[in-house]
Amino acid sequence: MIKIKDIIREIEHYAPLPLQEGFDNAGVQVGDVNQLATGALLCLDVTEETLDEAIEQGCNLVISHHPLAFKAFKSLTGSSYIERCMIKACKYDLVIYAAHTNLDNVAGGVNYRLAELIGLRNVRILSPQKDALLKLVTFVPEDYAEIMRNTLFNAGAGCIGNYDSCSYNLHGEGTFRAGEGCEPFCGEIGKLHTEKETRVEVVLPAFKKASVTRALLSVHPYEEPAFDFYPLSNVWEQAGSGVVGELPEEEDEESFLLRVKDLFDVGCVKHSRFTGRPIREVAICGGSGAFLIKDAIAYGADIFITGEAKYNDFYDVEDRILLAVIGHYESEICTKDIFYNIISKKFPTFAVHFSNVDSNPVKYL
Repeated sequence: MIKIKDIIREIEHYAPLPLQEGFDNAGVQVGDVNQLATGALLCLDVTEETLDEAIEQGCNLVISHHPLAFKAFKSLTGSSYIERCMIKACKYDLVIYAAHTNLDNVAGGVNYRLAELIGLRNVRILSPQKDALLKLVTFVPEDYAEIMRNTLFNAGAGCIGNYDSCSYNLHGEGTFRAGEGCEPFCGEIGKLHTEKETRVEVVLPAFKKASVTRALLSVHPYEEPAFDFYPLSNVWEQAGSGVVGELPEEEDEESFLLRVKDLFDVGCVKHSRFTGRPIREVAICGGSGAFLIKDAIAYGADIFITGEAKYNDFYDVEDRILLAVIGHYESEICTKDIFYNIISKKFPTFAVHFSNVDSNPVKYL
């Protein structure tokens, strides 16, 4: 039988929680993840109607994009819909889980899905994460270099772009003298020993430091392994905010916006003044992505599509880029498809349901 924590593990393997922004509260919101999973309901927002739907469908797991709770609780009295949802989840043994900005920031996440729906090619991160990479250097006897490399690769190190198993290896000699009470792997106590060693270097995401360290220590033959972590100033192209991609062919501004309006079933598309230039390079950020407007302009995109923007944002773009706002809900409803694909790939027979509740608080007249 599948436990709820097994399903959550797959989601977090795809969109690791450390990729979420500091303000966020992704992860388990409420409930016991050790219980057997009876079914999962996928939604964008958790509401009382969503939980009623889960109970009716026989699902004890609700997976949402937006976290139900952002702030700490001092009491649970049912004074808000958030508190009432928490109380109902506890009453019916439901687990509520959210994958929010970690799903936004990962390659293959929300913005990649939007790009896929629009039909963009050569999609890449618009604003890659900075200060997110480390380089690990360790030294092992030459005969242990291969097992060390493979262990580090399996722990998540050694990935650069679409390449994996990346390492640099340098052969040399290490010296040491074991003191009293040591149990050296090679050499004798009290005698200076020289060992032919391989210097192994790999790059890894900073959030994997602990797991990679455990992996290293599990196979390193020395009693006192030598290893160092170095922070890298390189940007991490596989994680970050927004995406940019290319249309197969140029489209005029009005025709493209009408296609986007129809594609995302938008009540209306708010946009800045037409620039008079054709659309080819498209930048996208679902949800509240206006903070990336400058990045999209600097990149040279012809249009920036997001879910929300302020009044002055439409002034500030001037004629440098076309700004299009399609609605927060409309730009992120595709998260249900992402969740479904993650779960069904690993657990093809598990019951997964799409919520039919329209949780969009914004209505169009």
